[in-house]
Amino acid sequence: METREIVVVGAGSAGLATAALLRRRGIGSLVLEAGSEPGAAWRSRYDRLRLHTPRLLSGLPGRRIPRRFGRWVGRDDLVAYLQWYADVERVEVRTNVRVERIDSVDEAWELETSAGPLRAATVVVATGYNAVPFLPEWPGDFVGELLHSSDYRTPQPFQRRDVLVVGAGNSGAEIAQDVADGGAARTRLSVRTPPQIVRRATAGVPAQVLGMAFRRLPQDWIDPVSKAMRKAAIPDLAAQGLPRPEHGLRTAFLATGTVPILDVGIVGAVRSGRVEVVAAVAGFEGSEVLLADGSRITPEAVIAATGFRAGLEPLAGHLDVLGPRGLPLRTDGPPALPGLWFVGFVPTLGGQLRDGSIAARRVAAAVAAARSGSREAYTAMVGT
Repeated sequence: METREIVVVGAGSAGLATAALLRRRGIGSLVLEAGSEPGAAWRSRYDRLRLHTPRLLSGLPGRRIPRRFGRWVGRDDLVAYLQWYADVERVEVRTNVRVERIDSVDEAWELETSAGPLRAATVVVATGYNAVPFLPEWPGDFVGELLHSSDYRTPQPFQRRDVLVVGAGNSGAEIAQDVADGGAARTRLSVRTPPQIVRRATAGVPAQVLGMAFRRLPQDWIDPVSKAMRKAAIPDLAAQGLPRPEHGLRTAFLATGTVPILDVGIVGAVRSGRVEVVAAVAGFEGSEVLLADGSRITPEAVIAATGFRAGLEPLAGHLDVLGPRGLPLRTDGPPALPGLWFVGFVPTLGGQLRDGSIAARRVAAAVAAARSGSREAYTAMVGT
């Protein structure tokens, strides 16, 4: 069985940052990636995707994203940056290896992988909280085309068709706009709860900066300030089916862990009627979609932008380290168990890439501090 001192599971931004920071401390690690390249999860998203966080606030530790990629970095440019980062930081990434289970064996960790078993003194799990597509179990059957947003790439297959997008998050809003722009005969967006909406940038200031600033405000100020900002920046869309939420940004974020929609065109699309807002999906009946308000519609295709889950249960559910939402009970700093860390599993208003890098610094420092014990375990495993 192959034995390594430190294994990082996942070559996304948090995993690469952790491995790079460890290497700068003189500590080597092996990064295992289920996809065919670093950042493979980004490659599988829709073509239109761009970061909602500006380039200067999205780079990994020590390496800025190149200026040529523009202020709002596109999907393919981000994947290219992550590959470059792994190369220049000399991170050892082994692709096309899926880790299926982690077990504690003889004071070390044994990983079951698609390429065979592997042992390590220390394991850092960095697979992210958006790893597995989630599709609700709606009652009934739909005879039209039904796909998850993770399978959506371009609007071409939906030209001249009646399309329903389900889910008022950032992916749902952008895909609905993309489908409408791409020539769909009709585009509707199914909304269960009126979403928080903010401009991607206001007077040139990115929403990410505002999210970072909110952390410094007294907690009871955030909701009133965010509600006032929405009223000033976002027109009233109640007549189009998107009324302003009753609560502010903080209350909504604490309740659901979801970030607000960053408007890159959905507000204009809803105001103009190119995207029509309808009620939540209650179920299917043949060619009909049943809505929560009692109405029925007959789209030809349904795109479920219903989110993702971390999907950690097969990997670590038996270790009693996961909370009720399937996320690690301890992450981004302290170990979940001796020799087992999680990094990058906290939803944030400050930007996934930026906050993931901050978390990677804490985890790398914690792993380094515990390394003497890990070295003893590693030496015991290899017998030298």
